[in-house]
Amino acid sequence: MRLDINLASHPYEDPRHFWLRWGGALAAVILLTMVLVYSAGVGWYTAAHDRTLIHEREQQIAERDNEEQKAQALLNRRENRVIRDRSQFLNDAFERKAFSWTKVFEDLEQVMPARVHVVSITPAMSSDHPLELSLVVAGESQEKVLELVRNMEDSRHFRQAAIVSQVNAMTPVAGDNVQFNISSLYVPEGTTIRSAR
Repeated sequence: MRLDINLASHPYEDPRHFWLRWGGALAAVILLTMVLVYSAGVGWYTAAHDRTLIHEREQQIAERDNEEQKAQALLNRRENRVIRDRSQFLNDAFERKAFSWTKVFEDLEQVMPARVHVVSITPAMSSDHPLELSLVVAGESQEKVLELVRNMEDSRHFRQAAIVSQVNAMTPVAGDNVQFNISSLYVPEGTTIRSAR
């Protein structure tokens, strides 16, 4: 048996072996640190750019709000109230004139299931939505009316269709076992509306 014993006061160390073993790890840590510093710098620059854009947009919104307030104040002056009211009346009249009963019934025909029909329909204009329809429909079963509501929800012309209440018919027609009041927003072709909910 052979034993290697080093009795030197300063044992021999191989620095080349040490740097081969730990130099690669040190280089990887340095490289990772540089990548992280670069990513942080890019993120900071991007965030600064985004903050500048947000500030510009906020200034533009404030300017538009200020212009709107000035225009509203001008319209609310006593000498302009008659023109403002007449303009509002004409705009409302044009909206009502643009309403097409034929188009509404064509769109309803596309979603109406068999053995369900419209008893009455009432349109209502509002400032939030172009047109809100209040329908009273009758049919042989509640399932058919629920099918109508689902069809309206899937249609591109009706939004937020919902059963409001069940209507008790004074003199039910043969085959009309149920009547329901349905509310829905109507979107004519080429019109978009904001969601209310």
